Amino acid sequence: MEQETKKKRKLKKGIIISDKMQKTVVVRVDRTMRHPVYGKVIVRGKKYYAHNENEQLKVGDEVQIMETRPLSKLKRWRVLPQVN
Repeated sequence: MEQETKKKRKLKKGIIISDKMQKTVVVRVDRTMRHPVYGKVIVRGKKYYAHNENEQLKVGDEVQIMETRPLSKLKRWRVLPQVN
């Protein structure tokens, strides 16, 4: 019996920094790392373009994004529905 195993998709948490586009938000995901020489903890951030279908999210909202198929030139993530 062959079972189709679905890959685990990557999840990331971040804060929305822009919602100016239609059905797209820009999410900044921060990660902390230790400097290789000095040992100080520093914060590195990366921006991801994510698909936001219902357009209810605003700048400053904390969201979780999930990896998905390419939706456009830059969009490879989508916003997961928030559970309140």
